[in-house]
Amino acid sequence: MTRREIIKLFGVSGLVLTIQQPLSLFTQYNNKMEKKNFEVIIIGGSYAGLSSAMALGRSLRNTLIIDAGKPCNKQTPHSHNFLTQDGSTPKEISEIAKNQVTKYNSVKFYNGLAVSGKRSKSGFEITTSKGDVFTAKKLVIATGIKDLMPNINGFLQCWGISVVHCPYCHGYEIRNKKTAIIANGERAFHLASLVNNLTKEITIITLGTKDFEENQLEKIKRYNIKIVEKEISEIEHQNGQLEKIVFKDGSTENFECAYASIPFEQNSNIPKELGCELTENGHIKVNFMQKTTEEGIFACGDNSTMMRSVAIAVSSGNISGAVINNELTQESF
Repeated sequence: MTRREIIKLFGVSGLVLTIQQPLSLFTQYNNKMEKKNFEVIIIGGSYAGLSSAMALGRSLRNTLIIDAGKPCNKQTPHSHNFLTQDGSTPKEISEIAKNQVTKYNSVKFYNGLAVSGKRSKSGFEITTSKGDVFTAKKLVIATGIKDLMPNINGFLQCWGISVVHCPYCHGYEIRNKKTAIIANGERAFHLASLVNNLTKEITIITLGTKDFEENQLEKIKRYNIKIVEKEISEIEHQNGQLEKIVFKDGSTENFECAYASIPFEQNSNIPKELGCELTENGHIKVNFMQKTTEEGIFACGDNSTMMRSVAIAVSSGNISGAVINNELTQESF
């Protein structure tokens, strides 16, 4: 459908289409579409899902993206370590990607939440919260993960801004600053080893009794990294910018930023419903072609890797799209 046809359909005159508007119009149109059967359904329309959709769209595969529009990095101010987009906001990258994917007419968008899935005669059947049912031969799960925030006042407001998870995504921007690492054991030691190259003022806050091996403690001491065995009651901040950590014993310490290792869960229950195995860390188990343990189901993005970044999500999505197209070709040619 051309832009002129879309405008005619909705009775809009003199409309200037911005980057966001094509997707908005496509979603409104396709939420009312009669077509319910596709070759591929992609659940999740962020970086991994859109990348998969582009690969499929360029191969003229009839593809449906189901997305609720709630990305996990919505309050992260800038995205880094992604060639051509270093320093852009997550929203800017997403809007450019959506605008480019809408150019492939075989890819359709559905604005809504996929709530359940099951196998069907044709492959898979996905039901949304609005009661719409769609079927497809192949399924891509690009639903991401949900961070489980600790019960610390101010933590959520700082998450992704000055309290971060990854030195590759954020480390350069917070280099040479007084830094806290809110973690314990192996995860804290791993973060400290990486962050030590970015700043020399590091304090590990273990939120309780420290849990390190002797050789780890020796290295922590050698690099003058402090260990604080206290629990945190509050993070004082200004608009998400960390200023002070308040401990439960009433003491405080000023910091400029922090790394934190927090638990997560899958953002969707559909992988479990369909029998997809998880790793011991809670990610969807996939092979190098992004195939899950269930035939015909692929997973990409944060839900299936510890390497949590826009660049990795885009890469894994592209792989899943190419592999699915090859499978569909082998099944029909």
